[in-house]
Amino acid sequence: MRIFITTLITFWSIWLNASAQDTNVITVIKSKTLEQTAREAERKKIIDITVKHVVDGEQHVGIGVLHRPVMKSEGSVSAILHHNQTEVYRIMAGAGTLVISESMTNIRPLDPEGFTVKNLTGPSDFGEIIDIKQSQYLKKGDIVIIPAGIAHGFSEITEAIDYMVVRIDPNKLVTLK
Repeated sequence: MRIFITTLITFWSIWLNASAQDTNVITVIKSKTLEQTAREAERKKIIDITVKHVVDGEQHVGIGVLHRPVMKSEGSVSAILHHNQTEVYRIMAGAGTLVISESMTNIRPLDPEGFTVKNLTGPSDFGEIIDIKQSQYLKKGDIVIIPAGIAHGFSEITEAIDYMVVRIDPNKLVTLK
């Protein structure tokens, strides 16, 4: 937990120092809120729930919780690629293998007027990873940074996984919550 808090403070310091706007306000999201959101996602069978979006100078920063059930590897990897958003994951519970690539096949753009684009990810595409550039087994406590423009998806989830996501939206495209 200390590593996570230190990482989060470091990210906020970088963002705040890079910003010309001094709002003198912090946003605190308690671990209990994240845990409750993960249970809500599991109960309602919703993969991705936004907890909070804030304005941070020149960008929006969003916090969400994702829950994914156990999934066996079955050939190609379904993936998503965000055009503008960088994401930071912190695994809260469970484990799985995340794969990334710079390319996908069967690309399907998300509806630009749809809920996911407007409230979660900004402009993004779904597809299948064709050549795995990196594969990483992730478990509770691990943190991963996924730059904008990188296709990513889980090739398998060995234990139902909950993870917090920090979404950095430099173009302020996602609706504030």
